[in-house]
Amino acid sequence: MVKYSQEPAVSENSCKARGDDLRVHFKNTFETANAIKGMSVPKARIFLEDVLEHKQCVPFRRYVHSIGRCAQAKHWKVTLGKWPEKSCKFVLNILANAESTARAKDLDLDNLIVSHVAVQKAQKGRRRTYRAHGRINAYKASNCHVELFLTTRDSNVPKPQEKTEGKLTKKQAAKKRLALGGGH
Repeated sequence: MVKYSQEPAVSENSCKARGDDLRVHFKNTFETANAIKGMSVPKARIFLEDVLEHKQCVPFRRYVHSIGRCAQAKHWKVTLGKWPEKSCKFVLNILANAESTARAKDLDLDNLIVSHVAVQKAQKGRRRTYRAHGRINAYKASNCHVELFLTTRDSNVPKPQEKTEGKLTKKQAAKKRLALGGGH
């Protein structure tokens, strides 16, 4: 049995998929997977296919060193973005795997959302490259593990109770007194 970083809250209305030791860049896959988190399954599939066609970009938020700017990133309210094609293909395959699991469990595909995504570093692939003057250097690949959960969207969300005021700080209490017209 495969070990996941966490389990879905309700396993009856969710399904999961995982890929181990994928030969694809960790940083690109991390940003790609986090971009689809919270999307519905059809929307996530369309987004990943659009990235492959360079119609949309993947926003880069954490691993931003030497990432170029692109106008398509404005949609995500960031300035940095890329089109990591190999990562998109791998995430699409894992999404398709989760969809087939959902079909086997008789879940409605249009009502599923990507509720959990985890991308972790895997053991580095070790190769060597030959340099001048008879030297040899390491030539490593940054592989990764990817897992995602698809969960049925709750249609009836309970309305939150009225907001109760918590304990105020001295500064907040003073501002409130001033607003009400109170003195010191």
